[in-house]
This record gives sequence, C-alpha cells and structure tokens, in this order.
Amino acid sequence: MQNWQIKASLFLNYFVFAILLNSVGTVILQVQNNYGVTEGAASVLEAFKDLSIAIASFLVSSYIVRIGYKRAMLLALLVVTLACFTLPMVPSFWTTKLLFAAVGISFALIKISVYATIGLVTKDEKEHISLMNFIESFFMVGILTGYFVFSYFVDDNNPQSQSWLNVYWMLGSISFLAFLLLFTAKLDESQAKAENADVPPSDFSQMFKLLALPLVLVFIICAFFYVLIEQSIMSWLPTYNSKVLQLPTSLSIQMASILAGGSALGRGLAGIVMKKLNWYVVLSACLLISAGLVLIAIPLAEGAHDHVATGWGDAPMAAFVFPMIGLFLAPIYPAINSLILSSLPKYQHGLMSGLIIIFSALGGTTGSIITGNIFGAFGGKTAFYFSLVPIAILLIGLYFFRRLKQKHSA
Repeated sequence: MQNWQIKASLFLNYFVFAILLNSVGTVILQVQNNYGVTEGAASVLEAFKDLSIAIASFLVSSYIVRIGYKRAMLLALLVVTLACFTLPMVPSFWTTKLLFAAVGISFALIKISVYATIGLVTKDEKEHISLMNFIESFFMVGILTGYFVFSYFVDDNNPQSQSWLNVYWMLGSISFLAFLLLFTAKLDESQAKAENADVPPSDFSQMFKLLALPLVLVFIICAFFYVLIEQSIMSWLPTYNSKVLQLPTSLSIQMASILAGGSALGRGLAGIVMKKLNWYVVLSACLLISAGLVLIAIPLAEGAHDHVATGWGDAPMAAFVFPMIGLFLAPIYPAINSLILSSLPKYQHGLMSGLIIIFSALGGTTGSIITGNIFGAFGGKTAFYFSLVPIAILLIGLYFFRRLKQKHSA
C-alpha cells in the first residue's frame, strides 16, 4: 500500500513540473507580446531554467542521500508554490526569468529524487524500465495539459494583455496540493543509505569517476543531443505556429499540444513494445522516422498562411504533421536513462541521475538558444530543419552506446 502511495506521489510531482517546465515555449511567445523582447532575448528563458537545473544538480546530487529524497521533493514543491504565487503579483521579464530559475532548481531536486526512488520501489530491470516509461509518459500528459491550461488564459484580442499570468495562481495551488500528498506518503530510504555507506556522499569526485566510464560518457552524449532536439522543437513550436503558419496565439499554443500528446502516447507504447523487441532496433527506427517527418512536414508550411485559420477544423495540415515527431522521439529518453541506471549499483543512482539532469539541461539550453537565434536570423523553417543534424548525431551515438552496453553486460 505504501509502495503504491509513493508511486502516485511521484506521478503527481512529475505532472506539476511538466506543466511548469514546458510552459517555456508558451511563455517565450507571450513575453515577446507583453514586453517587446526579441526572439533571441526570449530564448534566455530556457537558459534560466536549464542552467539552474544543471547547477543545482551538480551541487546537490552528492548530498541528496543525506538530505533524503522525500525531504528534497517537499522543499522543491514549496519553493515552486511560492514562485508561482509571486509572478502574477510582480509581472515583468525579470520575474519571469526568476520563476524559471526557481522551477529549474526545484526540478533538479525532484528529478534526482524520482529517478533514485524508482530504484527503491522496483524489483528488477523490466519493472524499472516499465515504471520509468510510464512516469515519463505522465510527464508528457502534464505538458499536454499545460498547453490547454495556458491557452485558456490567453486573450487573442489583446496581445499585450497579462491575463495569462493568472494561470500561476492555479499552478501554485496544484503544487501545494502535491506538497500535501507527498507529506503524507511514506518512503523507506534505508536501502539507498545502507548501500551508500562506503561512498562519501559529499565527494564530487565520485561523479567525475562515473563520467570517465566509456559507457556513461557515450550515454551522456546521447542524452545531451536528445534533449537538444526535444527542447528546440518543444520550446519554439508555439512561435513556429504563430509566425510561420500564421495561427492565432491561443490556437498556436493549443496545437503545440499535439507534440506532447504524441510524446505521451509514444512513451506509453514504448513501455509495452520494448518488453518484446530489441531496444536498439526500436530507437533507431524512431529516429529515422523522425528525420522523415521533418523532411515531409516543413515543406507543407509553404502557402499554409494563405488563409487565416480560426480553429482546429481549418488549421493547415502542417500544424498537424510536424508535431507527430513527438510520437517517435519520445521513447528514446526514458529508455536510455533506464538502461544506464539499471547497469549501475543502486547507491550510484543519485549521482548518475545528477549527471543525466546536468547534461540534459545543457542540451535543452543549447537547443533552444541555437533554434531561437536561427529562427530570428533565417526564419522558422530553417530553424526546424536544423534538427536533422542532432538526429544524425544521436543515431550514431546509440550505435556506440549499444556496443558498450553489450561489453558492460558481458
């Protein structure tokens, strides 16, 4: 019973942070409308979020066993609750940056704790990869929900309206409810502490020793480029819909939800499919199909703005096709995360989770800033064609990851 309660808590925590973290694409569009900032300037919101995640992960991953996973998650939820309530009271581009910094720091605590806790509440590798996929799938459900929640508060008739900031009163309340649920849940962390007894929790060198392992190093490269692809598309899809496809603001945000919906479905299906099929074959096929979708979907944007769309029914085909890339990209990240974690002893899961989060955050920031600047200089279509480069690099990285995984398991 306690096991199910803590699992439910992990799902809800991820759901809350999914909405907050991935609202960055919507907020990038809104700060351009509200505060008159350029595409390049707006792209730094991704950096405030992701660099905060990376720095916090580096600083706390070695200490988190000492702090306790439950305490770390409770602290994160409390900080985010306060940050959400502050933004609508003090609206500005700077307070928006500070919100994403607070969300980033808090998510570092949440994600390290969630990843490490999965190892405590699962019995074997199959259960581990299954729970990982379902939790990551629920993360995408949170993103999907977030698009509709934010679009509800947007005023299409007044681009300068700050009514969308009222969404943070609701998000702060949900975060506080998540805090209360976790507070009443019980988590036995004795296994992690016992296995970690001979490894100094404050020794940062342990993290760098992990990074020196060839298997871990190649994994880090794969994780970096995956998140670079995902965030460059996710963060800029609302702006792409608005400025390239000429959709109304609220519709631009809503239709970006197709990406999240496809991702949620992709990760849910992957939890079933990869119990039967070889993970490398599945993930390689997903990347090849993703590249094909880029080549098919972006040319469809030509002439898409010849008529003004007012809703889903008359939106151009390009708005539906390109976001389906999420269905095929989504299984990659939870699968490789599970594979690397299940290859290591449980006492190293906290440190490994820290590395995952650090390099994922750096990949997200890099992807969003590069895409934002290409978008501003050469247009949205060129910016999204750029995704073919990291897709090719990731395909090569997975090949070497498989070879090293086979050697490690031998």
